[in-house]
Amino acid sequence: MITPVHYLPILTTLLSIVFALEIFHRYRIRGGNHLFWWGLGVLIYGLGTFAEASITLWGWNPTLFRFWYFVGAILGGAPLAQGTVWFLLKPGTARRLTYAMIIYAVLTAPFIVASPINMALVDPHLPSGRVFVWQWIRLFSPLINLYAVIFLIGGAILSAVRFFRSYRHSRNGVSVSRDRFIGNVCIAVGALLPGIGGAASRLGHTEILYIMEITGLTAIWIGYWFNIRRRPV
Repeated sequence: MITPVHYLPILTTLLSIVFALEIFHRYRIRGGNHLFWWGLGVLIYGLGTFAEASITLWGWNPTLFRFWYFVGAILGGAPLAQGTVWFLLKPGTARRLTYAMIIYAVLTAPFIVASPINMALVDPHLPSGRVFVWQWIRLFSPLINLYAVIFLIGGAILSAVRFFRSYRHSRNGVSVSRDRFIGNVCIAVGALLPGIGGAASRLGHTEILYIMEITGLTAIWIGYWFNIRRRPV
C-alpha cells in the first residue's frame, strides 16, 4: 500500500540537487578537493533517493533496484566521507584512501549485477536487499559504511570538539567557533540518521529509511550553512 512516506524520496532528490549545486558553485569559486567530493557525495545521495522515487512511481524492476543498491547501500555516505578525508588529512593519504574507496566500489559492482533475484520477496514499491539470492552480497556494505562513519561522522565530531574548545577559551572569533561547533554537530547527526534508516531497511522497514534520509540531508545542509555563513566567498 502506497502512503505519503513513499513519496519522501522525491522531495529528498530535489533537495539533493539544489544542495549539490550550491556546493559545486562554492567549489568553482574556491576550489578544493573536499568541496568536490562533498558535492559529489550529495549528488550520489540524490541518485539513491531518485531510484527509490522511481520505484515508488513506476514500480520495481531489477535494473533500477541494482542501481539503487549500488549507489545507496555500497556508496552511501562514502563520497561525503571522502570530502572530509580531503579536508582533514594530508593530500597523499587522502589520495590513497580515494583510490581504495573507488576500487572497493568497482569490485563489488559485478556481484550486484550478477546476483539472481528472489522474485517472491520483491515488494513492488519498496526496494530491499533481502531480495538478493546471494545474501552474502549484503556483507559488502557494512565495511564501506564503517569507513563513512569513521571519517564523516568522526570527522564532524572531531571538528565540533575543536570548535567547542575554541569557543570556550578564545575571545576572538567566538561567534565563528560557535557556529562551526553547531554546524558540525548537525552534520554528525545528519550523517548518522541514514545509517539508522539503513539498519531499519535491512529489517524490512524501508519507510524508516525514507524518513531518515530526508531528515539527515536537511541536518547536513543546516550544518553546512552554519559552517560557511560567516566566511566570505
